[in-house]
Amino acid sequence: MTPREIVEQLDRHIVGQADAKRAVAIAIRNRWRRQQLPDEMRQEVSPKNILMIGPTGVGKTEIARRLAKLTGAPFVKVEATKYTEVGYYGRDVESMVRELVENAIGLVRESERKNIEDEAKHRTEDRLLDLLCPQPINFGDDEEGEDAEKRYRRTRDKMRAMLVGGELEQRHVELAIEQKATPVLMGQMGMEHMEVEIQTMFEKIMPKHTSRRDLTVAEAREVLFEQECEALLDPEKINAAAVELAENLGIIFIDEIDKVVASEGKSADVSRQGVQRDLLPIVEGTTIQTRYGYVKTDHVLFVAAGAFHRAKPSELMPELQGRFPIRVELTDLTKDDFIRILTEPKSSLTKQYVALMGTEAITVTFTEDAIDSLASYAFQVNQSTQNIGARRLYTIMERLLEELSFEAPDMKMGTVEINAAYVTARLKDVAEDEDLSKYIL
Repeated sequence: MTPREIVEQLDRHIVGQADAKRAVAIAIRNRWRRQQLPDEMRQEVSPKNILMIGPTGVGKTEIARRLAKLTGAPFVKVEATKYTEVGYYGRDVESMVRELVENAIGLVRESERKNIEDEAKHRTEDRLLDLLCPQPINFGDDEEGEDAEKRYRRTRDKMRAMLVGGELEQRHVELAIEQKATPVLMGQMGMEHMEVEIQTMFEKIMPKHTSRRDLTVAEAREVLFEQECEALLDPEKINAAAVELAENLGIIFIDEIDKVVASEGKSADVSRQGVQRDLLPIVEGTTIQTRYGYVKTDHVLFVAAGAFHRAKPSELMPELQGRFPIRVELTDLTKDDFIRILTEPKSSLTKQYVALMGTEAITVTFTEDAIDSLASYAFQVNQSTQNIGARRLYTIMERLLEELSFEAPDMKMGTVEINAAYVTARLKDVAEDEDLSKYIL
């Protein structure tokens, strides 16, 4: 996709923040450009990591998440505050790379599974026929044996036709199901990788139990299909492809990066500074050991974000600052932005609530003055209390439609028009009372 096409796709879900959209679109296009280079030059081109600066609720996380979905890239979102310096109690920063590889494994498995589904369905059908119409051990070599084999083939063909036609779905079969004993390990924070390794080792050496269950054909088909998919998938091929995908297309979104900025004179901030030091080699490019092999982070795209209310980007370690060459400032949302958020996105909040009420056979419509009034209240409450950006709309919409959501099942059918008067009647008192706004909106 070209940068322009990426921005157009992001515009369908996220309002405003054109600079941030352009920055991430260029970063993704640069990945494609890198793939076109000769091998020697390709290894020298590193991704241009991005630092997003802006208050909460303006679209920082959503831009990165939508970008990953658009490109089909492995994506993980982590909170910088969840990590501690190596040697302290807590998660180590390398775990974010392991999470990225796990995400890549899921993407590759899903892709490979689509390629083998037809074969798995065919094999599942054969196994169901074996259960419904077991083959005799020996037909015999004489003429009578040949006739018996022909009769069996005819019966099996008839059963196959009935199975395909859905006539045998409720017939019962007995199926042997293998059950793995999974040990439960109680570990410490920061030891997640070792726990997974130990658990995998125990699963391999512990005995497997087989139980026989009586299932309908419909239930047995699901179990057998999963078994056949697992048998057809090549774990080593998936692991290798996932590691390569994570290394070349992976995106790690580090939120609240401003919270690990150390304040002068505070001994508790030693660990924060340590987190920055531990992050540095990962962002710079290093090799991390995972259960699927070694993973290089040289070409992983890192997108960091923070509000930077109390700290400044310049207060990050100089070395870490240098690893985020692209800085984008996201702006506060205005009333006009709230109007666009309520109406323009493909799955805007108003469209979501209309669809939800539609399940109760109730048609909900929002007038233009209602949208304008909702945007005004959202902007007003954000200004008078804590500014939480677009998330304010969630609390306001829930408050607005609380009564309707409760009464909807008893209304059977009907049409509800939400206009400015409807909005004012339910939000005015709460919005004007600053103390109530802090707790309700």
